[in-house]
Amino acid sequence: MELPESQRADAVSSMVYEANARIRDPVYGCAGTICQLHKQVNELQTQVAKAQAELFNMQCQQANLVALICMEMAPSSSSQSFMDNFMNNPHNFQLNNAAGFLDETSLGSTWEPLWT
Repeated sequence: MELPESQRADAVSSMVYEANARIRDPVYGCAGTICQLHKQVNELQTQVAKAQAELFNMQCQQANLVALICMEMAPSSSSQSFMDNFMNNPHNFQLNNAAGFLDETSLGSTWEPLWT
């Protein structure tokens, strides 16, 4: 009777949910469910962090492979400038076919057998 009429339906639903939770888990009730969900969230956050670290590692490996292939294909005089360019800006680096390097479209077909 102390609650406003607009909140009474929510209060009844909460009491029913707590009663059902007490039937399923007489000791912990809703707190047990909340604890299990909290553990699940922590496990999923850990999995996401591991996946992000693995993705970053793979991206670094791919960048290293691209750099090595381009160095082998480049004339020896421009390989140092290529590495300097690549190391300073690896994410935005565009492979230039005119300088003796692979372009991005042919690179995809070159790498295709490695990813499948």
